[in-house]
Amino acid sequence: MTVLKTSMRNFFAHKGRMALSAVAVLLSVAFVCGTLVFTDTMNTTFDKLFAATSSDVTVSSKAAKSDSTPQNGRPDSLPASVLERAKKAEGVKYAEGAVSSMNVTVVNSANKNMGSSTGAPTIAGNWTRNDLRSMEITSGHAPRGPTETMVDADTADKHHLKLGDELRTIAVTGDFKARIVGIATFKVTNPGAAVVYFDTATAQRELLGTTGRFTEINLSAATGVTDDTLKQNVTASIGAGGYKVQTQKERADENRSGVGSFMDVIKYAMLGFAGIAFLVGIFLIINTFSMLVAQRTREIGLMRAIGSSRKQVNRSVLVEATLLGVFGSILGVGAGVGLAVGLMKLMSAAGMDLSTRDLTVKATTPVIGLVLGVVVTVLAAYLPARRAGKVSPMAALRDAGTPADGKAGLVRGIIGLVLTGAGTFALFTAAHADKASDGSLVLGAGVVLTLIGFVIIGPLLAGGVVRVISAVLLRFFGPVGRMAERNALRNPRRTGATGAALMIGLALVACLSVVGSSMVASATDELDKSVGTDFIIQGNQRIVPQAAKAIETTPGLEHVTHYRDIEAKIVAPDGSSDSDGVTAADPTYAQDLHRKTTAGELTAAYGKDSMSVGSKFATKHHVKLGDTLTVAFKGGSTAKLKVAAITDDDVAIDQGARYLSTQTMRKYLPADRIPPDQIMFASAKNGQEKQAYAALKKSMEQYPQYQVRDQSDYKQELKDQIGQLLNMVYGLLALAIVVAVLGVINTLALSVVERTREIGLMRAIGMSRRQLRRMIRLESVVIALFGALLGLDLGMGWGATAQKLLALEGLKVLEIPWPTIIGVFIGSAFVGLFAALIPAFRAGRMNVLNAIATD
Repeated sequence: MTVLKTSMRNFFAHKGRMALSAVAVLLSVAFVCGTLVFTDTMNTTFDKLFAATSSDVTVSSKAAKSDSTPQNGRPDSLPASVLERAKKAEGVKYAEGAVSSMNVTVVNSANKNMGSSTGAPTIAGNWTRNDLRSMEITSGHAPRGPTETMVDADTADKHHLKLGDELRTIAVTGDFKARIVGIATFKVTNPGAAVVYFDTATAQRELLGTTGRFTEINLSAATGVTDDTLKQNVTASIGAGGYKVQTQKERADENRSGVGSFMDVIKYAMLGFAGIAFLVGIFLIINTFSMLVAQRTREIGLMRAIGSSRKQVNRSVLVEATLLGVFGSILGVGAGVGLAVGLMKLMSAAGMDLSTRDLTVKATTPVIGLVLGVVVTVLAAYLPARRAGKVSPMAALRDAGTPADGKAGLVRGIIGLVLTGAGTFALFTAAHADKASDGSLVLGAGVVLTLIGFVIIGPLLAGGVVRVISAVLLRFFGPVGRMAERNALRNPRRTGATGAALMIGLALVACLSVVGSSMVASATDELDKSVGTDFIIQGNQRIVPQAAKAIETTPGLEHVTHYRDIEAKIVAPDGSSDSDGVTAADPTYAQDLHRKTTAGELTAAYGKDSMSVGSKFATKHHVKLGDTLTVAFKGGSTAKLKVAAITDDDVAIDQGARYLSTQTMRKYLPADRIPPDQIMFASAKNGQEKQAYAALKKSMEQYPQYQVRDQSDYKQELKDQIGQLLNMVYGLLALAIVVAVLGVINTLALSVVERTREIGLMRAIGMSRRQLRRMIRLESVVIALFGALLGLDLGMGWGATAQKLLALEGLKVLEIPWPTIIGVFIGSAFVGLFAALIPAFRAGRMNVLNAIATD
C-alpha cells in the first residue's frame, strides 16, 4: 500500500513530465482502436446491406460468383423454366426472376460517368419485390417500359439527377437510353454503389442479350417455413444439377467473403502502422522514465536508506508506468472512436457513404486498446525501473542525478554489432537471391535485424555521428554551438534512444521512396525500350464491342490491335499443367510490344494453330520449340497448338504471357463466349500522331470509362498511381513521426528540468536568454539530424535490397530519389527546431536565483 501511495504521489507530482508520454500512448491506442472501429463499422454496413438485399432463398447458376463477371462480360443466367419449377416448391410464398449486371457504365446526356469514384460498382437490373427489402420508391414510380429507368437517391443527389433526365447505359450487348421516372432510397446504408433499375423485359434484352432468362431466382418463404426447409424443397423441385441454392444467410456470407478479404487488407495494414507508432512510443517512454529515475536518484537513495527494498522501488516505477498506460489508453480509446468517425466522414466525402448510425464499437475494442497501451508502457518502463531498483542507499548522500554514461555498455555494443552484422548479411543474401519469393523472407529478416541492431548501437554511433554533424553545422554558432554539441554528447544513451525513435519512421520513408522511384524508373525504362505503339486504350472494365468499333473507325490510324485474356487450361507434353490462361492478340501486337525470344520468332506464334510460351513456363514444364500443347478453352473446345516461340520472361510487362492469334481463339471459342478486349493498342500513320491522338480522344468521348493515353500519358499515370500510394503510406507513417517528435520534445523538456541548476549558473555568468534558447534549439536539431541520418541510410539500404528482388520480376533500374532524401533530411532539422520551441521557451523564462538554488 505504501508503494502505491508513493507511486501515486510521484505520478501526480510529475504529471507535466508524463504528459507527452501519455500523448504518445494516446495516439498509438487511438490508431489501433480507430482502425478496429472503422473496419468493424464497414463490416456492419456491408452485413446489413447483404442481409437486406438477400431473399429467403436464392437460386443462381452454379458457375456464378458474387464478386466477378464471366469473361464474355455477360452475367451467368438461368432459363425462365427454373422459375416456373421453383414456384411449385412447397412453402414458397412468392417467387420472381431477377436480372442484375455489374459490367455496365451509366452516363448522363453530357457523357459524364454516373458511377462511383471510389471503385464501388455500378449495378443495373430489374425492379423486383425483393428490392423492397432494402429500398423504397420516394419519388416517381418504377420503370414500366423500355424507355424508363429508376436510380437510387444517393446517385441522384451526388450527380444532381432528377425525374425526366436521360441516362445512357453502356453494356457489352450495346448502348440504350432511358429517362428517369423514379428515385428509390436505400433503407440501409449504401457504401457507394450506383444502382439503376429497368423493367424485366428491358433488363433481360439489354443486359443479357436475350429474353426468357434471369441471373437469379428470389424466393420468399411462407409463414412458418424456415429458410433451410424452403431450400430443401426448392432443391427437390428444380434439381440441384447446375444450380446453386442458398439461404439468406448463405448468400449474405458469400457476399461478405468477397468484401472481407479487402477489409482484412485495410485492417492489418493500418494496424501495422499503429504497431510502428507503438514501437516509436516505446523509446519515448523509456527516455521519460530513465530521466525521471536519474533526476530522483537522491530521493530513491533516501527511500532505500529508510528501508525500501529493491523490489519496492522497482514496483513503484512500474506502478507509475501502469498509471501512465491506463490514463493514456482510456483517452486513446475515446480518441479512437473519434478517429473512426473522422475516417467515415472522410470516406463519405470521397464518395463511399458510411453512416454513423452503423458505428460499431465491439466490447473487445476498448479491452484491446487498454491491454496494448498498458502492456507496452509497462514493458518500456521495465529497464528504467530495474535501474531504479539498483540505486543504493549511498545515493542519498550525492546530488540528484547520475553521472552521464559516456560510453554504452560493452555487452550492449557487442550485441548490437552482432545483430547489425547478421542483418547486413541477410540483406546481402536477399540481394543475391535467385527467386523473389525466397529473397523476400530473407529481406524481412534483414530489415528486422538491422533495425534492432541500429537501435542497440545507437549510443555508440551517437558520439561519432553527432561530432560530424556538429563540425559541419554548429561551428558557425561559436561557444553556443559547442555547448549544444556537448549537451547532445553528455548522455549518448539518451541521444541514441531519442534519435532511434525518429530513425524508424524515416527509415521506412526512405525505403518506400527508393522502391517507388525504382518501380517508376524501371517501368519507364521498359516502356521506352519495348513499347512501340503510339496509343493505349483501357479502363476499369473490358472494352465493350461498340467502343472497340469506335476505336477501329478512328481516322489517321495505321493499325489497331485487340488484346484479350482468355481462360484456359494448358497441358504440357510431360503431363504437367496450369490454368493461368492465354493471351489472344492480333499479329500487330508484335510491333506494339517488342518481346525478346529465347527460341523461335514471335511473329510465328500468331500463325495457324500456333502459340508462344514464356521461358519460365518452358523451363518448369520442359517445353521445347516445336512441342505441341493441349489447350482447353473455358466455354469452348480443346486445341492442339504448336509452340512456335519462347519469350524471355526477364521483363515486367506481360511476364509469362502465352500468345496466340485472335483467329486461333475464334476457331476454338464460340462467338458468345469470346470476351471483350482487356486493352487495345493503336498506332498512327506516319506524321499524323497529333491528329490521330485528338481523333481517338473524340471517338472515346462517348465512353468515359476508358482512357486514351499516349506513351507520355501512360508514364505519368504510372508515376501518379505510385505517388498516390506512397503519399497514403507517408500519411500513415506520419503518426510514427509525430510520436518521435513528441519524444524529442519530452527529452529536451526533461533535460531542461534536469539541468535547471546548470542553466541558472550559465545565466549568472552572462549567457543571455537568446543564447540559451539557441543552445537548446541547436541541441534538438543535432539529435533530429542524427536520427534522420541513421534512418535515411538504413532505409536506402533496405530499398536498394528490395529493388534487387524487384529486378527478378523485370524492374531492373535502381533509382535513389535524392530530392526526396535531401528534403527529408533538411525537414528533420526543422522538426528539431519545432520540437525545441517549448523547452527553449521554458528554459529562457527560468528565474536565475531560483534555478541556482534548485537542489
